[in-house]
Amino acid sequence: MFDRITQAFSASRRAAGETGDTAWTLALAALVGVGVGGAAVLLIAAVELIADVFSEAGEMSGIGDWMVFISLPFGFLGAWWVAKHFAPEVEGDGVPEAAEGLALHGGYLGSRSVPFKIIATALTLGGGGSAGREGPVVQIGAAVGSFVSRKARLGEDQIRSMVAAGAGAAIGASFNAPIAGMLFAMEVILRSFAARHLSSVVVASVAAAVTTEGLSNTFGLDEVLLVAFPFGMEDSREFFLYLLLGLVVVVVAWAFLRSLDIMETVAARLPGPTWLRPVLFGLVVALIGFFEPQVLGTGQEFTRQTLQLVSEGDDVWWALLLLVLLKLVATSVTLSSRGSGGAFMPSLFLGAALGAAFGEFLAPHWTISVLAPGAFAIVGMAAMFAAVARAPLTAILIVYEIIGRDYALILPLMLAAAIATTLTELIHPESVYTMPLRRRGIVLTSVGEVDLLDTISVGEVMSASAAFAEPAMTLLEVQQLLDRNRHHGVAVLHEDRLVGLITVSDIMRAGGARDDLTVSQAMTARPITVQPSTPVSAALERMAALGIGRMPVVADDDPGRLVGMFRREDAVRSYHYALATTTGRRLDRQRMATRTDPGTRFFDFRVPPGSFADGRPLREIAWPEGCTIVSVRRHTEVTVPTGDTHLRAGDVVTAFGTTRGQNRMIERLNATGDEPTAEIQLEDRIEDEQ
Repeated sequence: MFDRITQAFSASRRAAGETGDTAWTLALAALVGVGVGGAAVLLIAAVELIADVFSEAGEMSGIGDWMVFISLPFGFLGAWWVAKHFAPEVEGDGVPEAAEGLALHGGYLGSRSVPFKIIATALTLGGGGSAGREGPVVQIGAAVGSFVSRKARLGEDQIRSMVAAGAGAAIGASFNAPIAGMLFAMEVILRSFAARHLSSVVVASVAAAVTTEGLSNTFGLDEVLLVAFPFGMEDSREFFLYLLLGLVVVVVAWAFLRSLDIMETVAARLPGPTWLRPVLFGLVVALIGFFEPQVLGTGQEFTRQTLQLVSEGDDVWWALLLLVLLKLVATSVTLSSRGSGGAFMPSLFLGAALGAAFGEFLAPHWTISVLAPGAFAIVGMAAMFAAVARAPLTAILIVYEIIGRDYALILPLMLAAAIATTLTELIHPESVYTMPLRRRGIVLTSVGEVDLLDTISVGEVMSASAAFAEPAMTLLEVQQLLDRNRHHGVAVLHEDRLVGLITVSDIMRAGGARDDLTVSQAMTARPITVQPSTPVSAALERMAALGIGRMPVVADDDPGRLVGMFRREDAVRSYHYALATTTGRRLDRQRMATRTDPGTRFFDFRVPPGSFADGRPLREIAWPEGCTIVSVRRHTEVTVPTGDTHLRAGDVVTAFGTTRGQNRMIERLNATGDEPTAEIQLEDRIEDEQ
């Protein structure tokens, strides 16, 4: 069915011509947004269904609150089983997986992750796991964007836009906050604010928010999306208190990130079968939840209530702090259980509870003005997510939208979020979303809006793939192959299909150049690849993320057909190539600016094959009067010529002179001896621009 839809859209685009490309992209973004909104509703319905099943089972069996000791281990075990047997990528938060697919796989995320992510998340959260559904929805949204863009046969850069649009739509759908969804996609997923991605992200976020809002009456999605907001600042001296709150948030955010790290280490060292991990972790969360049920599930209802604490006495500060501690531990255990759940909502929960406790504690002692704990809960929520996710803009905007777009606390929000983000990054460089990637050996880098290497494709600078290994070769034979070709790694081909990559490091890890081990036993199977059309900047980003020095280049239309290798030295060459291209464009602009005499102009011409000037220095060529040689461009290298500069066939010579001098120069260089050749290649970019 989707194929028929995209075919209809394609027919419309062809009818509209090239000018319809933007409309086509925005239409696809809207389609992605609607799909993500529907998927978010389906996920929430699935979570509620599983929760109802466990609740009904508890009532029917008569065990009541003790049901958590069954539902949590069962839910965690079920989520682990789905990930192990059907889709390993659905394990965990979901945001790191979306970022990895964008950074390393050119925006490819498997479509199978959508249904299995819904099932795994429903089992984890429906069973009572302490996590959020926003991270899973982000992965689902990114997969929807990837699926739609691939079916529509978009280019890699447009696929990146659609994946980011799907991720942003997920946040817009979860909180009815399209502006925050847009910023989340740019700040966390893309890690770039490039304007070319903005339109798609905005359209998808709005479409998703509208879709979920239309279904909210059926599924109760608006419980935490909008709160009554009676708060404000009565005295400017309260800024000092919000500054202190930002410092307190730094401590708790650091503790949360460290606890996630520690639990992952503990989980990795657990003895016994792998299924024991989700069962044991489920029992730990059940024990915490049995004594404090507020920490179980997403915690949205508790967060909504906390944001509306008006005066001291609504609760005691130490009880809220205890809840912060229990939620921190329960969430860390849940996220390390091999289940499926996110850290987005738990961080908001922690910030709201911590801020409310801070306000409750200070309210009786602050005599300058009346303090509302709910106001501190709102600011604490923004600061906590900003510190944990390193996304201050998203944190500020999402809270701003949740409280009904009221500006009363926007300045304290900005102050606390900025302080919390900056200081937490100093003491814990990794965010909650980059830690899982770091454990896999992936380091994401931020890219600027304008990158010189965006203008050069891998196909323009890649090395030809002359040398390759075969799976049956021994490590000794491969080492000899590498030595002969002076390479540190080569692709592995089986029946002319790419199956792996073997490097010097792989050989060393296997014990050196031995003749008792084959390439298939030591190689890296299914290596990260790039296509000839991939921008060099994107290829370098993937190499930096994995800390590797080479990547196989595969055909755009066939991911198994090797067409070259992209190495570090190719990256250096690509920079010079881009620099030369930029220089050429700058010269073009300068020519336009200096055309003051209507009788003279700059012009280009290419030395044709067989020209008498091929191989001769400039001083041996009789140039006509009225012409001055300005530069000679050979491939990507532009030089200011001297009399000793030798011309070659294919060189592009730039000159300044009269039209008559131009014609004489062309006739002269177009001659072999005294006879003109039949072909002439004139490149007058000035006329083209006009």
